[in-house]
Amino acid sequence: MVKTNPNLQNNPVEYFINMESPAHKQYLALRMFYLDGETADAVAAKYGYKTGTVYAYARDLKEKLGSSDEDPFFIESQTGRKKLDHGGNVNELIIAYRKRNFSVPEIKAVLDAQNFNVSERYISIVLTKEGFSRLPRRDNKERNQKDFGDLLENYQAPISEPFCKEPTKFQSQLAGLLLFLPLIKNFGIDKIIEESDYPETKTIGRIQSILSFVALKLSDVQRYSMDDAWCMDRGMGLFAGLNVLPKTAWFSSYSNSVTRQMNLSFLRKLRHVWHEHSLLEDTVNLDFTAIPYWGDDDPFENNWSGKRTKALASIQAVLAQDPDSGILCYGDTTIRHDNESDVILEFLDFYHKDPDCL
Repeated sequence: MVKTNPNLQNNPVEYFINMESPAHKQYLALRMFYLDGETADAVAAKYGYKTGTVYAYARDLKEKLGSSDEDPFFIESQTGRKKLDHGGNVNELIIAYRKRNFSVPEIKAVLDAQNFNVSERYISIVLTKEGFSRLPRRDNKERNQKDFGDLLENYQAPISEPFCKEPTKFQSQLAGLLLFLPLIKNFGIDKIIEESDYPETKTIGRIQSILSFVALKLSDVQRYSMDDAWCMDRGMGLFAGLNVLPKTAWFSSYSNSVTRQMNLSFLRKLRHVWHEHSLLEDTVNLDFTAIPYWGDDDPFENNWSGKRTKALASIQAVLAQDPDSGILCYGDTTIRHDNESDVILEFLDFYHKDPDCL
């Protein structure tokens, strides 16, 4: 740690008399020994050293001068901007992402996920030098439609792990998600998740897993299985208590391990929360909806989609919504043609098994 000599501000002469730094003291002692030609005994007496110590410092100085071009006492300051191009990769990445129509903040967020600490100004300077002009104004749909090509294959986001609590800085395009965390905490939804039967692993806990799904839903990411670009945004990872969100394969694997009974148990606990805060009325809107399936294989039945005015391969689901608060208090995505008639009865059973919230 560099010490500041208080005498420097009052009397510069005192700086050369009162020596706080050991290196400063050694420099003056060796200068007296070599330049002034004083004996080791005289130098030791003046600066409080032993005679052998003076000879040792003199020997070390000769070795340093003979083995290195660097000054043994003074560090030469480098003029100009410090280069931030880590191994030549940063500039190449910046140019590659701009060719895919990434904006400067988006490039910054992706580089942060890969532990490249560069500023938006540096990115702008690189793009300007390379002749790139400003991107035209785009809506949210256009921003989400990017051509990633082989970039994600060559530069993958890090493996998901619990967020490090040490101070850190990073850029995020979705930091607004963090505004939902106080709501989750105030309603105690985090405790409900922790007490639920949802699966977890040693690396990704139960609440981190569920909030990873919530992060995707709140960010309005559509068809997230098409690419892993959203994994690069550390703001989404922070929302779930992770460095970054898990990859697409993890979401599919986790969904397959969740059962209908787990969801029902969780919905019942949520209903208690909404009921305690007087957010549910005595009526609900119950309706069917078709969730389109766009995969290559076709394991689903054809269901009528009101939005598209045609039948298409989809998941038939039923949702119950409170008409005033808009809260979805019940849902079922396991409906097929042969059990559609049982949906209403199952919905009533769900309510009758929890009389405290009737």
